[in-house]
Amino acid sequence: MNRFHLPGCLIIEEGACERLNEILADCIPGIEEKKAVIVTEESLLSIIGAYLDEMKRDLPKSELYLIEKNSFEQAMELAKYICMKDVEIIVGVGGGKVLDVAKYAGFVGKIPYICVPTTLSNDSLSSPVAVLGTEGDARKTLKCAIPAGIVVDINVVMNAPLFHLQSGIGDTISKYTALYDWKLDAAHRGERVDDFSYLISDMALSSLCYNEEKSLKSKEFIKILTQSLVLGGLAMEIAGNSRPCSGSEHLFCHSLEENHKEIQISHGMAVALGSLVSCRLQGRDVGMLEAVLKAYHMDMDPMNWGITKEIFTDAWLRAADTRKDRHTVLNEVELSEALLGGIYEQLRAGN
Repeated sequence: MNRFHLPGCLIIEEGACERLNEILADCIPGIEEKKAVIVTEESLLSIIGAYLDEMKRDLPKSELYLIEKNSFEQAMELAKYICMKDVEIIVGVGGGKVLDVAKYAGFVGKIPYICVPTTLSNDSLSSPVAVLGTEGDARKTLKCAIPAGIVVDINVVMNAPLFHLQSGIGDTISKYTALYDWKLDAAHRGERVDDFSYLISDMALSSLCYNEEKSLKSKEFIKILTQSLVLGGLAMEIAGNSRPCSGSEHLFCHSLEENHKEIQISHGMAVALGSLVSCRLQGRDVGMLEAVLKAYHMDMDPMNWGITKEIFTDAWLRAADTRKDRHTVLNEVELSEALLGGIYEQLRAGN
Protein backbone atom coordinates (compact mmCIF):
# COMPACT_ATOMS: atom_id res chain seq x y z
CA MET A 1 0.00 0.00 0.00
CA ASN A 2 1.27 3.46 -0.86
CA ARG A 3 2.08 5.62 2.16
CA PHE A 4 0.68 9.12 1.83
CA HIS A 5 0.49 12.42 3.66
CA LEU A 6 -2.18 15.11 3.87
CA PRO A 7 -1.78 18.88 4.30
CA GLY A 8 -1.90 20.09 7.89
CA CYS A 9 -4.44 22.76 6.96
CA LEU A 10 -6.64 23.85 4.08
CA ILE A 11 -8.07 27.36 4.35
CA ILE A 12 -10.38 28.76 1.66
CA GLU A 13 -11.87 32.07 2.71
CA GLU A 14 -12.09 35.78 2.00
CA GLY A 15 -9.23 37.81 3.40
CA ALA A 16 -7.13 34.76 4.27
CA CYS A 17 -3.93 36.58 3.31
CA GLU A 18 -4.79 39.35 5.78
CA ARG A 19 -4.57 36.91 8.68
CA LEU A 20 -1.92 34.63 7.25
CA ASN A 21 0.17 34.81 10.41
CA GLU A 22 -2.67 33.37 12.47
CA ILE A 23 -3.36 30.64 9.91
CA LEU A 24 0.29 29.63 9.59
CA ALA A 25 0.72 29.60 13.37
CA ASP A 26 -2.13 27.08 13.60
CA CYS A 27 -0.67 25.01 10.77
CA ILE A 28 2.95 25.04 11.98
CA PRO A 29 3.28 25.94 15.68
CA GLY A 30 6.13 28.33 16.38
CA ILE A 31 6.46 29.36 12.74
CA GLU A 32 6.99 33.01 13.72
CA GLU A 33 10.31 31.98 15.27
CA LYS A 34 11.46 29.95 12.30
CA LYS A 35 13.59 31.18 9.43
CA ALA A 36 11.37 31.37 6.37
CA VAL A 37 11.72 32.21 2.70
CA ILE A 38 8.74 33.68 0.82
CA VAL A 39 8.93 32.77 -2.88
CA THR A 40 7.15 34.76 -5.57
CA GLU A 41 7.88 36.50 -8.87
CA GLU A 42 8.49 40.16 -9.63
CA SER A 43 5.38 40.55 -11.79
CA LEU A 44 3.22 39.87 -8.71
CA LEU A 45 4.80 42.50 -6.47
CA SER A 46 2.52 45.25 -7.75
CA ILE A 47 -0.54 43.03 -7.19
CA ILE A 48 0.13 41.35 -3.85
CA GLY A 49 2.96 43.51 -2.50
CA ALA A 50 0.90 44.62 0.50
CA TYR A 51 0.20 41.03 1.48
CA LEU A 52 3.86 40.13 1.15
CA ASP A 53 4.93 43.08 3.30
CA GLU A 54 2.48 42.02 6.00
CA MET A 55 3.67 38.44 5.77
CA LYS A 56 7.26 39.53 6.27
CA ARG A 57 6.25 41.55 9.33
CA ASP A 58 4.47 38.53 10.79
CA LEU A 59 7.45 36.31 10.01
CA PRO A 60 10.33 38.47 11.28
CA LYS A 61 12.96 35.92 10.24
CA SER A 62 11.69 35.69 6.67
CA GLU A 63 13.26 36.79 3.41
CA LEU A 64 11.72 37.42 -0.02
CA TYR A 65 13.03 35.31 -2.90
CA LEU A 66 12.06 36.14 -6.50
CA ILE A 67 12.10 33.54 -9.27
CA GLU A 68 12.19 34.17 -13.00
CA LYS A 69 11.04 30.89 -14.53
CA ASN A 70 9.81 27.45 -13.53
CA SER A 71 12.94 25.54 -14.43
CA PHE A 72 14.70 22.68 -12.71
CA GLU A 73 17.78 24.88 -12.44
CA GLN A 74 15.78 27.62 -10.71
CA ALA A 75 14.34 25.11 -8.23
CA MET A 76 17.79 23.71 -7.46
CA GLU A 77 19.21 27.21 -6.96
CA LEU A 78 16.43 27.85 -4.45
CA ALA A 79 17.06 24.49 -2.77
CA LYS A 80 20.74 25.42 -2.43
CA TYR A 81 19.75 28.77 -0.92
CA ILE A 82 17.52 26.94 1.58
CA CYS A 83 20.35 24.66 2.65
CA MET A 84 23.02 27.34 2.80
CA LYS A 85 20.83 29.79 4.73
CA ASP A 86 19.38 27.16 7.11
CA VAL A 87 15.84 28.04 6.03
CA GLU A 88 13.17 26.12 7.98
CA ILE A 89 9.94 27.01 6.13
CA ILE A 90 9.20 27.84 2.51
CA VAL A 91 6.06 29.76 1.47
CA GLY A 92 5.13 29.88 -2.21
CA VAL A 93 2.91 32.81 -3.21
CA GLY A 94 1.84 32.96 -6.85
CA GLY A 95 0.67 30.91 -9.81
CA GLY A 96 1.74 27.48 -11.01
CA LYS A 97 5.24 28.61 -11.95
CA VAL A 98 6.04 29.88 -8.48
CA LEU A 99 4.31 27.04 -6.67
CA ASP A 100 6.07 24.25 -8.58
CA VAL A 101 9.51 25.78 -8.02
CA ALA A 102 8.84 26.38 -4.32
CA LYS A 103 7.30 22.93 -3.86
CA TYR A 104 10.22 21.09 -5.41
CA ALA A 105 12.85 23.22 -3.67
CA GLY A 106 11.16 22.56 -0.32
CA PHE A 107 11.13 18.83 -1.10
CA VAL A 108 14.85 18.80 -1.95
CA GLY A 109 15.65 20.94 1.10
CA LYS A 110 13.48 18.69 3.31
CA ILE A 111 11.50 21.56 4.85
CA PRO A 112 7.72 22.21 5.12
CA TYR A 113 6.17 24.00 2.17
CA ILE A 114 3.14 26.30 2.46
CA CYS A 115 1.13 26.93 -0.71
CA VAL A 116 -0.58 30.33 -1.18
CA PRO A 117 -1.95 30.38 -4.76
CA THR A 118 -2.95 33.59 -6.50
CA THR A 119 -4.61 31.70 -9.37
CA LEU A 120 -6.44 28.37 -9.78
CA SER A 121 -5.22 27.21 -13.17
CA ASN A 122 -4.44 23.54 -12.36
CA ASP A 123 -4.35 20.94 -9.59
CA SER A 124 -0.64 21.36 -8.88
CA LEU A 125 -1.40 23.37 -5.72
CA SER A 126 -1.91 20.12 -3.76
CA SER A 127 -0.33 17.50 -6.00
CA PRO A 128 2.78 15.43 -5.15
CA VAL A 129 4.49 16.46 -8.39
CA ALA A 130 6.17 19.54 -9.84
CA VAL A 131 6.37 20.30 -13.56
CA LEU A 132 9.66 22.04 -14.29
CA GLY A 133 11.46 23.11 -17.42
CA THR A 134 14.62 21.23 -18.35
CA GLU A 135 16.69 21.77 -21.49
CA GLY A 136 15.27 24.05 -24.15
CA ASP A 137 11.48 24.01 -24.06
CA ALA A 138 11.20 20.51 -22.59
CA ARG A 139 9.45 19.99 -19.27
CA LYS A 140 9.59 17.13 -16.82
CA THR A 141 7.14 15.99 -14.15
CA LEU A 142 9.04 15.30 -10.93
CA LYS A 143 7.77 13.60 -7.81
CA CYS A 144 7.91 15.60 -4.59
CA ALA A 145 5.93 16.17 -1.39
CA ILE A 146 2.50 17.76 -1.10
CA PRO A 147 2.21 21.05 0.84
CA ALA A 148 2.16 21.14 4.61
CA GLY A 149 -0.61 23.71 4.28
CA ILE A 150 -2.75 25.37 1.60
CA VAL A 151 -4.16 28.88 2.02
CA VAL A 152 -6.50 30.28 -0.63
CA ASP A 153 -7.66 33.88 -0.35
CA ILE A 154 -10.89 34.10 -2.36
CA ASN A 155 -10.47 37.86 -2.83
CA VAL A 156 -7.01 37.40 -4.36
CA VAL A 157 -8.01 34.56 -6.68
CA MET A 158 -11.12 36.41 -7.90
CA ASN A 159 -8.84 39.13 -9.28
CA ALA A 160 -6.93 36.64 -11.45
CA PRO A 161 -7.55 36.71 -15.22
CA LEU A 162 -10.63 34.77 -16.30
CA PHE A 163 -8.67 32.35 -18.49
CA HIS A 164 -6.76 31.12 -15.43
CA LEU A 165 -10.00 29.96 -13.85
CA GLN A 166 -11.11 28.38 -17.13
CA SER A 167 -7.81 26.53 -17.23
CA GLY A 168 -8.53 25.18 -13.76
CA ILE A 169 -11.90 23.95 -15.00
CA GLY A 170 -10.19 22.22 -17.91
CA ASP A 171 -7.74 20.42 -15.64
CA THR A 172 -10.64 19.27 -13.48
CA ILE A 173 -12.94 17.91 -16.18
CA SER A 174 -10.04 16.00 -17.76
CA LYS A 175 -10.48 13.52 -14.91
CA TYR A 176 -13.52 12.21 -16.79
CA THR A 177 -11.32 10.57 -19.41
CA ALA A 178 -8.28 10.08 -17.16
CA LEU A 179 -10.22 7.82 -14.77
CA TYR A 180 -11.47 5.73 -17.70
CA ASP A 181 -7.91 5.36 -19.02
CA TRP A 182 -6.72 4.39 -15.53
CA LYS A 183 -9.14 1.47 -15.55
CA LEU A 184 -7.90 0.45 -19.00
CA ASP A 185 -4.34 0.52 -17.74
CA ALA A 186 -5.21 -1.52 -14.64
CA ALA A 187 -6.97 -4.16 -16.74
CA HIS A 188 -4.04 -4.28 -19.15
CA ARG A 189 -1.60 -4.89 -16.28
CA GLY A 190 -3.88 -7.22 -14.37
CA GLU A 191 -4.00 -4.81 -11.43
CA ARG A 192 -6.66 -2.88 -9.53
CA VAL A 193 -7.11 0.85 -9.33
CA ASP A 194 -6.93 2.35 -5.86
CA ASP A 195 -10.61 2.59 -4.97
CA PHE A 196 -10.24 5.44 -2.50
CA SER A 197 -8.07 7.51 -4.84
CA TYR A 198 -10.51 6.85 -7.70
CA LEU A 199 -13.42 7.99 -5.52
CA ILE A 200 -11.70 11.24 -4.53
CA SER A 201 -10.83 12.11 -8.12
CA ASP A 202 -14.39 11.34 -9.21
CA MET A 203 -15.67 13.58 -6.40
CA ALA A 204 -13.43 16.40 -7.67
CA LEU A 205 -14.96 15.99 -11.12
CA SER A 206 -18.57 15.72 -9.95
CA SER A 207 -18.45 18.63 -7.52
CA LEU A 208 -17.50 20.95 -10.38
CA CYS A 209 -19.60 19.48 -13.17
CA TYR A 210 -22.85 19.22 -11.24
CA ASN A 211 -22.81 22.42 -9.20
CA GLU A 212 -25.38 25.16 -9.78
CA GLU A 213 -23.00 28.14 -9.77
CA LYS A 214 -21.90 29.12 -13.28
CA SER A 215 -20.40 32.56 -12.60
CA LEU A 216 -16.63 32.22 -12.60
CA LYS A 217 -16.22 35.37 -10.54
CA SER A 218 -18.53 34.33 -7.72
CA LYS A 219 -17.18 33.45 -4.28
CA GLU A 220 -19.08 30.17 -4.24
CA PHE A 221 -17.54 29.09 -7.54
CA ILE A 222 -14.02 29.91 -6.30
CA LYS A 223 -14.61 27.64 -3.32
CA ILE A 224 -15.92 24.83 -5.51
CA LEU A 225 -13.05 25.06 -7.98
CA THR A 226 -10.46 25.18 -5.18
CA GLN A 227 -11.94 22.12 -3.51
CA SER A 228 -12.00 20.23 -6.82
CA LEU A 229 -8.36 21.04 -7.60
CA VAL A 230 -7.23 20.14 -4.08
CA LEU A 231 -9.10 16.83 -4.21
CA GLY A 232 -7.40 16.03 -7.51
CA GLY A 233 -3.98 16.60 -5.98
CA LEU A 234 -4.84 14.45 -2.95
CA ALA A 235 -6.07 11.64 -5.23
CA MET A 236 -2.63 11.57 -6.85
CA GLU A 237 -0.91 11.57 -3.45
CA ILE A 238 -2.99 8.60 -2.27
CA ALA A 239 -2.51 6.66 -5.51
CA GLY A 240 1.22 7.35 -5.54
CA ASN A 241 1.07 8.48 -9.17
CA SER A 242 -0.83 10.88 -11.44
CA ARG A 243 -3.15 8.29 -13.02
CA PRO A 244 -6.31 9.53 -11.21
CA CYS A 245 -5.93 12.84 -13.02
CA SER A 246 -3.90 12.18 -16.14
CA GLY A 247 -4.72 10.01 -19.14
CA SER A 248 -4.70 10.22 -22.92
CA GLU A 249 -5.96 13.80 -22.82
CA HIS A 250 -2.77 14.80 -20.98
CA LEU A 251 -0.65 12.89 -23.50
CA PHE A 252 -2.18 15.06 -26.22
CA CYS A 253 -1.21 18.15 -24.22
CA HIS A 254 2.35 16.85 -23.76
CA SER A 255 2.56 16.11 -27.49
CA LEU A 256 1.58 19.67 -28.32
CA GLU A 257 4.17 21.02 -25.88
CA GLU A 258 6.95 18.80 -27.20
CA ASN A 259 6.23 18.75 -30.93
CA HIS A 260 4.38 21.99 -31.65
CA LYS A 261 5.94 24.62 -29.44
CA GLU A 262 4.44 27.39 -31.56
CA ILE A 263 0.98 26.65 -30.15
CA GLN A 264 0.14 28.97 -27.26
CA ILE A 265 -2.57 27.27 -25.22
CA SER A 266 -2.73 26.81 -21.46
CA HIS A 267 -2.35 23.37 -19.91
CA GLY A 268 -5.94 23.33 -18.69
CA MET A 269 -7.44 24.35 -22.03
CA ALA A 270 -5.28 21.78 -23.87
CA VAL A 271 -6.36 18.89 -21.64
CA ALA A 272 -10.00 20.01 -21.86
CA LEU A 273 -9.73 19.87 -25.65
CA GLY A 274 -7.97 16.53 -25.28
CA SER A 275 -10.80 15.17 -23.15
CA LEU A 276 -13.35 15.95 -25.84
CA VAL A 277 -11.32 13.81 -28.21
CA SER A 278 -10.42 11.04 -25.74
CA CYS A 279 -14.07 10.71 -24.77
CA ARG A 280 -14.98 10.01 -28.39
CA LEU A 281 -12.11 7.53 -28.76
CA GLN A 282 -13.32 5.79 -25.61
CA GLY A 283 -16.74 5.39 -27.24
CA ARG A 284 -18.53 7.41 -24.56
CA ASP A 285 -21.13 10.16 -24.59
CA VAL A 286 -19.38 13.51 -24.82
CA GLY A 287 -22.52 15.51 -23.99
CA MET A 288 -21.73 16.16 -20.33
CA LEU A 289 -18.27 17.53 -21.09
CA GLU A 290 -19.58 19.76 -23.86
CA ALA A 291 -22.32 21.13 -21.59
CA VAL A 292 -19.86 22.03 -18.82
CA LEU A 293 -17.40 23.68 -21.21
CA LYS A 294 -20.16 25.74 -22.83
CA ALA A 295 -21.56 26.75 -19.44
CA TYR A 296 -18.22 28.33 -18.58
CA HIS A 297 -17.74 29.85 -22.06
CA MET A 298 -14.61 27.85 -22.87
CA ASP A 299 -13.53 28.01 -26.50
CA MET A 300 -12.95 24.46 -27.76
CA ASP A 301 -12.50 25.33 -31.44
CA PRO A 302 -8.93 24.12 -32.06
CA MET A 303 -8.45 26.57 -34.92
CA ASN A 304 -8.99 29.50 -32.55
CA TRP A 305 -5.88 28.29 -30.68
CA GLY A 306 -3.87 28.02 -33.87
CA ILE A 307 -4.22 24.23 -33.96
CA THR A 308 -4.75 23.31 -37.61
CA LYS A 309 -6.07 19.93 -38.67
CA GLU A 310 -2.51 18.88 -39.55
CA ILE A 311 -1.13 19.88 -36.14
CA PHE A 312 -4.10 18.31 -34.37
CA THR A 313 -3.69 15.02 -36.21
CA ASP A 314 0.07 14.91 -35.77
CA ALA A 315 -0.18 15.68 -32.04
CA TRP A 316 -2.59 12.80 -31.49
CA LEU A 317 -0.61 10.34 -33.62
CA ARG A 318 2.49 11.11 -31.51
CA ALA A 319 0.74 11.44 -28.15
CA ALA A 320 1.28 7.88 -26.91
CA ASP A 321 5.04 8.26 -27.41
CA THR A 322 5.22 11.03 -24.78
CA ARG A 323 4.62 8.47 -21.99
CA LYS A 324 5.32 4.99 -23.34
CA ASP A 325 4.83 3.50 -19.87
CA ARG A 326 1.16 4.53 -19.89
CA HIS A 327 -1.58 2.35 -21.33
CA THR A 328 -4.56 4.42 -22.45
CA VAL A 329 -7.28 4.30 -25.05
CA LEU A 330 -4.59 5.35 -27.54
CA ASN A 331 -3.17 1.82 -27.25
CA GLU A 332 -6.55 0.25 -27.96
CA VAL A 333 -7.86 2.17 -30.97
CA GLU A 334 -6.43 2.41 -34.45
CA LEU A 335 -5.74 6.09 -34.96
CA SER A 336 -5.76 7.39 -38.50
CA GLU A 337 -5.71 10.74 -40.23
CA ALA A 338 -9.26 10.11 -41.42
CA LEU A 339 -10.58 9.35 -37.92
CA LEU A 340 -8.81 12.29 -36.30
CA GLY A 341 -9.73 14.62 -39.15
CA GLY A 342 -13.39 13.75 -38.66
CA ILE A 343 -13.18 14.49 -34.92
CA TYR A 344 -11.43 17.78 -35.69
CA GLU A 345 -14.33 18.84 -37.90
CA GLN A 346 -16.81 17.86 -35.18
CA LEU A 347 -14.97 20.09 -32.70
CA ARG A 348 -15.04 22.99 -35.12
CA ALA A 349 -18.73 22.51 -35.86
CA GLY A 350 -19.55 22.33 -32.15
CA ASN A 351 -18.39 25.89 -31.58
